Amino acid sequence: MVCGMVFGGCFLGCAPPRSSRVTIGAKNFTEQVVLGELLAQEIEAVTGQRVERRFYLAGSYICQQALVSGRIDGYVEYSGTALTAILKQPLPPVGQRDEAQVFQTVRRLYWQRYGVKVGRGLGFEDTFAMVIRGDDARRLGVRTISDAVAHAPDWRLGVGYEFEQRPDGLRGLEATYGLRFKDAPRTMDLGLLYRALQNEQVDMVAGNSTDGPIRALGFVALEDDKHYFPPYEAVPLVRADSLQRHPGIQVAMDRLAGRVSAEEVQGMNDAVDGQHRDVGDVVREFRKGKGL
Repeated sequence: MVCGMVFGGCFLGCAPPRSSRVTIGAKNFTEQVVLGELLAQEIEAVTGQRVERRFYLAGSYICQQALVSGRIDGYVEYSGTALTAILKQPLPPVGQRDEAQVFQTVRRLYWQRYGVKVGRGLGFEDTFAMVIRGDDARRLGVRTISDAVAHAPDWRLGVGYEFEQRPDGLRGLEATYGLRFKDAPRTMDLGLLYRALQNEQVDMVAGNSTDGPIRALGFVALEDDKHYFPPYEAVPLVRADSLQRHPGIQVAMDRLAGRVSAEEVQGMNDAVDGQHRDVGDVVREFRKGKGL
């Protein structure tokens, strides 16, 4: 007997035994845990069944492996990350990185290659953001990444591990803007970037636009005035066979589509990171406020 299923022309081999419960994953930073908890709670509300959580998976590649192998049923990804880091598609030319076009490409290729459905966006983008201290921004009059070019030779840069290697990451950014920094970038865990910036161990970090510490610590995210970064719309990815076995997942995704703003997710991030609140409580409060 041949083992496997065909979705959209893509053959999926045998996966390990699957839990009877829905399993939702998340990467290893606060916003991902918030979004994983949001999706998990909404599925629980729809189905009345407990959802397993596999959070703090190392990054995009590990989440992708877990999704394709069936260790998780779904997680929330960002469209630009999916396009470049997972699907290995070339970036559209700078200035032509249309959100709808990126979404359609990502949706088509995930279905064809992996039998994975890309759901409608949650309502916000979390793009990469080049972040500096607020005092430096005001003192130097730096508002955009182009403004920072003249000062970068005196600055130390901090980045996460993925950003240094990704096709939509550091090397392309440096080439697009002509950025040159004082030293080789300091590479560290994402959770340490803002601490290093606050403690003046670095002068700029590659963070995310919805990170809670940006607002909480008075940092400034510089405008990407040359539109280097592609769209990073937050979208749920779910296995097609999981949707067949658990149709409530689709109902939950539909209920969440377009319901989360960038400001709201930044507020939840800050509540978890800055105020040290329980992520489950933060998400329940958000859902209650939305009438979910």
